[in-house]
Amino acid sequence: MNDRAAVVTSREEGILRIILNRPAKKNALNSAMYEALNEALAEAERTPEVRVVLLHGAGGDFTSGNDLEDFARFDPATAEGPVVKFLTRFATMSKPVVAAVEGVAVGIGTTLLLHCDLVYAAQTASFQLPFVRLGLCPENASSLLLPLLAGYQRAAELLLLGEPFSAETAREIGLVNALLPAGETLTKALEQSRKLAALS
Repeated sequence: MNDRAAVVTSREEGILRIILNRPAKKNALNSAMYEALNEALAEAERTPEVRVVLLHGAGGDFTSGNDLEDFARFDPATAEGPVVKFLTRFATMSKPVVAAVEGVAVGIGTTLLLHCDLVYAAQTASFQLPFVRLGLCPENASSLLLPLLAGYQRAAELLLLGEPFSAETAREIGLVNALLPAGETLTKALEQSRKLAALS
């Protein structure tokens, strides 16, 4: 599959739907996907007919995080690179962003949710912030935003130990709005996105 085809977009009823479509790699993000995501968000911002952005993964997972093999070939932290451009644009979106999470949400798959307006997850979803385990600084302002959301001690446990945590924990700390049976998450996220798109 062409890497840029691993991000699929469509527009319907005022919603720009962005699908992470690399299921063989559990939708791990590489540099080409970051470029495509950045372009999709730019389209959403400049298109008046787009009222809401809906983000989800294909194949039963949200995303397993960054593709570390791809990242080994370039420096993802450069200011002009696709990763930083995407993270900056995502964090400053002027239009609501809704996420539907199934399966795994690892690394960026969890930190992105801190910047979403509404998040719906499957009861079976799993989350993880493995940065310290990888010798990395927690990304995407997560070391600031997660303590504000969850309280310092709970955030410290999730960030410092980097262990997987359940969808129920994600809901308890306020990362997720509601939990749904597996397979029903996207339906709920679409329903809520349509409500948002219909508002003034």
